[in-house]
Amino acid sequence: MDQASLESSLADLELPAVRYFQSIDSTNDEAWRWVEIGAPHAALVVADEQTAGRGRYQRRWITARNTGLAFSLILRSPAFQVHQVHLLTGLGGLAVCLALQDCYSIPAQVKWPNDVLLGGGKAAGILVEARWEGEKLNAAVVGIGINIAPESINPDTLSSAGLDVPATCVECFVDHPVDRLELLHAILGGFLSWLPRLAISAFINLWEANLAYRDQWVVILPPSPGHLTGRPVVHPPIYAGKLVGLTMDGSVKILTASGELVTAQVGELHLRPVGPPG
Repeated sequence: MDQASLESSLADLELPAVRYFQSIDSTNDEAWRWVEIGAPHAALVVADEQTAGRGRYQRRWITARNTGLAFSLILRSPAFQVHQVHLLTGLGGLAVCLALQDCYSIPAQVKWPNDVLLGGGKAAGILVEARWEGEKLNAAVVGIGINIAPESINPDTLSSAGLDVPATCVECFVDHPVDRLELLHAILGGFLSWLPRLAISAFINLWEANLAYRDQWVVILPPSPGHLTGRPVVHPPIYAGKLVGLTMDGSVKILTASGELVTAQVGELHLRPVGPPG
């Protein structure tokens, strides 16, 4: 991958600007540096190696050279509706999920709110950051990291101990090397296609149809230092019950053992599968 091949592969998407880096600290951080000097809507940052990437709860997401996909897309209002910023995480996960299904027939699923699972393991994560000037949105950055080759997986994440699920990669599910540019094109094409349609029920319905753990028992947990240290979370769950779907604002719907239907909004919350009550 290089600047020329990247621009050629993505030419039909008509992105206003693309920046490629062989190695960078964080594509999200570079995107924000670009925003500060006037990056346009739908500008893209891509890196072959990411040395200080991050996910939710400030978890590190390192991308070794030539083994994964690490990119960030800059979004600016009024190109999309400000009140839909909280749906961007779901859109990012769904775009990755659909691209993996379409390109490689892999039964990918979206783990609410921001992960993509393959065979029950985490293959991708989405981090959305937004900055405001009072009530006006300055910009949003959608960062996506995907494990492509087996070498992209940190050995410490092969076990689910201290984590929600173990890590995996795309090439664990196909019998040939993955064309990263082809996959990137499919993800961005799907993302940009759905971006103006976040307010319609078809988007939520498609997200629901690809939702991991649907009709299974889960717990919704608060943020905890355990997410930073890898130690088990000890806080009691906010909700426990069967995951039954999503609301129009992207909140997850949980049917508790007592029959109460409750919702949890996208934010600093955490979903984990559990067995049904005894």
